[in-house]
Amino acid sequence: MKRKKFFEQFMHSIFLLLGLLTVGCVLLISVYLIISGIPAIRQIGLFNFLFGKTWASTAQEPSFGILPFLLTSIYGTAGAIVLGVPIGFLTAVYLAKYAKPGVKAVMEAAVSLLAGIPSVVYGLVGMLVLVPGIRVLFHLSDGASLLAAILVLAVMILPSIIKVSVTALEAVPKEYEDASLALGATPTETYFKVSVPAAKSGIAAAVVLGVGRAIGEAMAVMMVSGNVPNMPSLFQSVRFLTTAVASEMSYSSGLQRQALFSIALVLFLFIMLINATLNFFLKRDKEKP
Repeated sequence: MKRKKFFEQFMHSIFLLLGLLTVGCVLLISVYLIISGIPAIRQIGLFNFLFGKTWASTAQEPSFGILPFLLTSIYGTAGAIVLGVPIGFLTAVYLAKYAKPGVKAVMEAAVSLLAGIPSVVYGLVGMLVLVPGIRVLFHLSDGASLLAAILVLAVMILPSIIKVSVTALEAVPKEYEDASLALGATPTETYFKVSVPAAKSGIAAAVVLGVGRAIGEAMAVMMVSGNVPNMPSLFQSVRFLTTAVASEMSYSSGLQRQALFSIALVLFLFIMLINATLNFFLKRDKEKP
């Protein structure tokens, strides 16, 4: 009995230590970004930095306005979510509730394979297939654009949304569905009006993961977006917050390097804001009678 109690306390301590380690890593990254990013914002000015429309970090008179990057990231992420979430959600409902075991096994294997493909491969396929296709289809001089980035991101977030949503839907107690069917509801009505609301928190977590993947992606969007600091337009080459950091960090110095850390800080705060907003609405819905 004493050995069992000691083992339980030991495992509790290990889990607590690992949890504190995770929180510590987040705090460490936060502090480092704040320390590294604040000096540039002070020197450039918060308004000029966030709302400036020109980024010319290597010019004789440099300009460090990140509004094009900020809007591009917002539009690109929103577009990927608008395309990817409905497809991923409906696929998850099909796999969890409709698909036969054989079909489900094959599709889940395909989704897992999709999740394991490196982002650079997505970018390569997009650059060789999608970008030329957009150029020919819309009669453009260059197909590298915001549209290409949105399509690539929409595909990339599918595995996260599908896998987490399927897990959430399969965790719904079967008694809920049996009760709904017993009251005369059809299977489709049961799945969408009983199972989906019961798995709402898990599906929301899947969307958060998808948003995080879309916002944080750099290599794939760099290869298909053109990586030019223009104001966002669907058929124009653009640059995201992530690609701005990735493309210039290797040769940056002085104020330019500090400004890149400031971009990373803005990106970090942007992701935290989205997560906090989603959690707020989820908690508010749970508290409703």
